[in-house]
Amino acid sequence: MAELIIGIVVALLAVVLVLRTVRIVPQARASNVERLGRYLRTLEPGLNVVIPFVDRPRQLIDLREQVISFEPRSVITEDNLVVDIDTVLYVQVTDPRAAAYEIANFEQAIEQLTVTTLRNVIGSLDLEKVLTSREHINSQLRGVLDEASGKWGIRVNRVELKAIDPPPSIKESMEKQMRADREKRAAILTAEGVRQSRILTAEGERQAAILRAEGQAKAIDTVFEAIHRNDPDPKLLAYQYLQMLPELAKGPGNTFWVIPSEVTTALQNVTKAFSGEPAPPAIPSENGHNPEIPRA
Repeated sequence: MAELIIGIVVALLAVVLVLRTVRIVPQARASNVERLGRYLRTLEPGLNVVIPFVDRPRQLIDLREQVISFEPRSVITEDNLVVDIDTVLYVQVTDPRAAAYEIANFEQAIEQLTVTTLRNVIGSLDLEKVLTSREHINSQLRGVLDEASGKWGIRVNRVELKAIDPPPSIKESMEKQMRADREKRAAILTAEGVRQSRILTAEGERQAAILRAEGQAKAIDTVFEAIHRNDPDPKLLAYQYLQMLPELAKGPGNTFWVIPSEVTTALQNVTKAFSGEPAPPAIPSENGHNPEIPRA
């Protein structure tokens, strides 16, 4: 019976010894080992063997890239405006030994370093540059944080400004400015459209006038050619002259009108046509011009 109890005790001790000796580290993890309270080595992912009761593995350290997000912090710009900035960091542990022994809490240290660096960077820029220079701010923050956190075994891969919130009064002013700019652009586009429309209308009227003039010129040429081609009788021409007399008298501002000498000849031809006698020659006025007939 005693031998059975001793065997069970030995088996239990062997199991405990194996469990304390063999350590399995997951992928993308690491664990520092201390021997009698002093750093000895870092356990890599996989199966590792340590001396039980002498070597003490510490808690696992995550080697994957981590996202650290901070609460929005108030920062004063160069033009004395308070803005709230929300920052996100992407960091990764590159040296488990330094991350465990060089800094007590690397996340808190990086947060405080980010806040102080952000205040220094934003304090040298005015609000307009802060809103339009995110890449510049990100690069400056990353450079300072990566340099300071290198001795802690931390690498800062990326820094992003999630939000930059100016005061409500500044937001209202910016909205009014953007609204005014939009209205200005709309007015400019409307005026440009009206101007272009007037130009096109004038161009169309000009082309129409040119076409009308060309048509009238062609019509006159056609009539002139037809008259000369057909050699009309003087009586017909005299009749056409008589038909044009009412047109000569038209116009509200005409107080008198002039009868061309050709009309006198036409009247003589008409007289000759009805009487059968030769018409006397046209008598010009004393000054050599066509006679003037007052209009009633």
